[in-house]
Amino acid sequence: MEFAGFSTKDFDIFTIDGLEERMEAIRENIQPKFKAIGEGLFDDMSNMTGNDMYVHIAQHARRTKNPPNDTWMAFCHNKRGYKKHPHFQIGLWDDHLFMWLAYIYEMPGKQEIANSFLNHIDDIRESVPDDYAVSLDHTRKDATSLSEIDLEQAFTRLQNVKKAEFLIGRYFKPDDPILSDGKAFLKEAKNTFKTLTPLYKMSMG
Repeated sequence: MEFAGFSTKDFDIFTIDGLEERMEAIRENIQPKFKAIGEGLFDDMSNMTGNDMYVHIAQHARRTKNPPNDTWMAFCHNKRGYKKHPHFQIGLWDDHLFMWLAYIYEMPGKQEIANSFLNHIDDIRESVPDDYAVSLDHTRKDATSLSEIDLEQAFTRLQNVKKAEFLIGRYFKPDDPILSDGKAFLKEAKNTFKTLTPLYKMSMG
């Protein structure tokens, strides 16, 4: 299946009431698109990172009552799972699509990674555009532009707080024309992750 883009209807799925009803819509409408994105970017992600990358699509299997407020896919070098490793994400909330390089709370070894980032703050600011977004909690919608975040504080927290997180990437509104154009979207995603690959390699080193 060739990726043909997202529509605003994909974002409307997060207004559907009920766990099963919303999950059915996610499985039928969004997950096939994630699979197509994975197929479209698989080789690029492996070539850029220098690792064999595997596609993981969130199944929300632990949920028994509340429907998910967002859903996502991940690229990771580990075949069995992604949450304990640096990974790249593409996902949707009701009001935006995100592309992240993610370091979430379940990941061991954050202290070493944070220390490496602290030692390369100037390099990070130089290589990543100011309008990229930063989130310190993957369960919340809000993010701060790179130009406005205190990176030293964020990395120090990542180093010292067990549940601390760091995600960096981009946000796109549902009506952004890039989202509805499959080829343009894949190109944008590739370029975004290419920009973030030096951080990924830094954290893998």
